[in-house]
Amino acid sequence: MPYVARISLFPIKSLDGVDVTKATMLSSSALQYDREYAMFDEGGKFVNAKRNLKVHLLRCEFSLSDRSVCIQIPGSKSLQFHLDQERQLLEAVLTEFFEFPVKLEQNTIMGFPDDTNSLGPTIISTPTLREVASWFPDMSIEELRRRLRANIEIDGDIPPFWEDKLFAVDGVKSFYVGDVNFFGVNPCARCIVPTRDSYTGEAYLNFQKIFVSKRQETLPVDVALSRFNHFFRLSVNTKLPMSEAGKTLQIGDEVEIEKCKLVQFFT
Repeated sequence: MPYVARISLFPIKSLDGVDVTKATMLSSSALQYDREYAMFDEGGKFVNAKRNLKVHLLRCEFSLSDRSVCIQIPGSKSLQFHLDQERQLLEAVLTEFFEFPVKLEQNTIMGFPDDTNSLGPTIISTPTLREVASWFPDMSIEELRRRLRANIEIDGDIPPFWEDKLFAVDGVKSFYVGDVNFFGVNPCARCIVPTRDSYTGEAYLNFQKIFVSKRQETLPVDVALSRFNHFFRLSVNTKLPMSEAGKTLQIGDEVEIEKCKLVQFFT
């Protein structure tokens, strides 16, 4: 039976994540604490790795219980901040690092997702990560995890790209992880970030070209092909019914694919 092998949260959008043993579902479909904060410039735009290579150089460690972050600026010692009580001090450090004003905003209801139509956790499988990492010489599975930044990783006696069965041609597909009901929406469109080294921001030559070619070549035979307007897609976007708010997802939860069914879902 496929099961949850890893749960990753990213308390500040675009920065390092933290692995947890369990996570709570919010009414918006998001995981509590995931992308709860985001950095913004004076124009109200995200300060993220898509737009600023320097984001890759920041290292962070989070303590969710203490509501704190320990941040390492290149060439400086680590600094620790309480995310609620010392936010202005953290903003000052980020402003100095980026060399333009940075504001740290908070959203405890839905966080700051890239896909505002599918607010649920992104799902990928360990065999998929292992397979895709093998396409690129010297790339570790851990480095690929850092590039793709999925929330839930599924393992078990399953093939690569097993998660591609969690979305359908039309509507969304219903499945359970533990006792939490998920709706699989579509394969996640990737941005420029996975093409770069997660620590340095250095681009991997022809990453997207190699990825697209191999992804098309290795698509499962029963995949909902119409959901691929291009093949730079990996992991599954999800949403949840309101009834799942407050439920807990944890390591070891089984994915009950026999309960999968097609659901016509309208927003």
